[in-house]
Amino acid sequence: MKNQVAGLKACATLLVALSACRTVSHRPAPPGLPAPPALVAQIDSILAAPELERGYWGVLVKSLTTDETLYARNARKLFVPASNMKIVTLAAAAQTLGWNYTYTTKLVTVGTVENGTLAGDLAIVGSGDPSLVAADGMSDRVFADWASRVKSAGIRTIAGHIVAVDDRAADEDALGAGWMWDDLVEDYAAGVGALQLNEDAVRVTIAPGPAPGSSAAVSVAPFPGTLTIDSTVITSGTEPTIRIRRLPGSSRLELRGSIPFGHAPLSYGVAVDDPLQFFADQLRTALIRNGVDVRGSAITAPGPKGPGLREDERRADPFGPALVEYRSAPLSTLAIRLMKISQNQYAETFYRTIGGRDAVMKIVQPWGVTPADLIQRDGSGLSRYDLVTPEALVTILTHVARDETLRGPFAASLPVAGSLGLTNRMKGTPAEGNATAKTGSMTGVRSLSGYVTSGDGEPLVFSIIANNFDAEPATINRATDAIIVRLAQFRR
Repeated sequence: MKNQVAGLKACATLLVALSACRTVSHRPAPPGLPAPPALVAQIDSILAAPELERGYWGVLVKSLTTDETLYARNARKLFVPASNMKIVTLAAAAQTLGWNYTYTTKLVTVGTVENGTLAGDLAIVGSGDPSLVAADGMSDRVFADWASRVKSAGIRTIAGHIVAVDDRAADEDALGAGWMWDDLVEDYAAGVGALQLNEDAVRVTIAPGPAPGSSAAVSVAPFPGTLTIDSTVITSGTEPTIRIRRLPGSSRLELRGSIPFGHAPLSYGVAVDDPLQFFADQLRTALIRNGVDVRGSAITAPGPKGPGLREDERRADPFGPALVEYRSAPLSTLAIRLMKISQNQYAETFYRTIGGRDAVMKIVQPWGVTPADLIQRDGSGLSRYDLVTPEALVTILTHVARDETLRGPFAASLPVAGSLGLTNRMKGTPAEGNATAKTGSMTGVRSLSGYVTSGDGEPLVFSIIANNFDAEPATINRATDAIIVRLAQFRR
């Protein structure tokens, strides 16, 4: 109940903020208007702390009412943004696709049906839906419904294979450019495919054995058998020392180290290797479990337009009528998990759907972002090749705030200070329930960009990025939060 009340308060605050944005008229600032000296001095003081001196900071704060720059530091320099890149991706996706866009997954037959037997394959043709997950039994229900529809079509036996079809016209890598190899085992670095299940990740749990010196117990959920486990973890020591590795192109997961006797089990999110094969395997298992006899195996293949085919090889759709046409929730709903949870796979899916960096630039250049301001190599910000200026992020956020078609769902997707996505930040300050912003974090990077309303009720837009620091990340976050709290207190 407490969480529900907090959520309702956050929603109410957000609706008030959106209403305020609608009533604000855009008045250009008079030429040469100086930044408020007291505010500049206060932010300078925050950033002058000795523990921050080795880091590199980019900050830009502007008024959404007047376009006045209230504070700027390195605003036109390039920074590694981490997940602040999701701001760029979502804005471009919403502009290109529209908030009502949905992903479609189809089950189609390849062959004839006679006497209850499909003399051929059952194909799953996906467009990239990232939202089918195991949580709350969702995938079990969906797969059971699909099995029911297969049986309703008179099919009790599939003589051929379950074929996961990649029918995207582009030959795209599952992984992003510039992703670090030692991240690839993690669930936040899961690959992207035309078919995606449970965000292409499983949970691996390691528990101590029955006695000191015994082997640790390892389990995989919610899809056992997905990974080949190679574990030498033993029950010993006073602190866990677990090392996990899975090389690209392999389903073999290496577990090394130790876990103390009597220690609570440890759980890790681990990416699977091949999204299409993973989906096909689990669908085949679910069909059998729900009464459909599948004689063939689970395999993958390019579709009629798919990767690996030359233009002259692409052909008309060879599939029969769809037995199932399953649609995802709309982009406006998917955006909430993208931004509040910072789900990388959603960002990579949207990025590929709209056509990658060239397509993004075509959208944001008319908004005022130049190619020199935005060097984008993936959709999520996981890439170390990504670079962006605080000015570019503020320009995009400003455009979104002033665009009637983009503003509402975009603002609703952002984390709210003190709530999900910013749960433990700016609590008990004027920024709580007020500031709405996207976080970003990786080693040596912390970023926060979004909106806050001042003490005068003036809507402000900001981008704050720290790179190359040696301080604790919590120290960087406290400095960032202090700036935003000061903006929430600011009065003319």
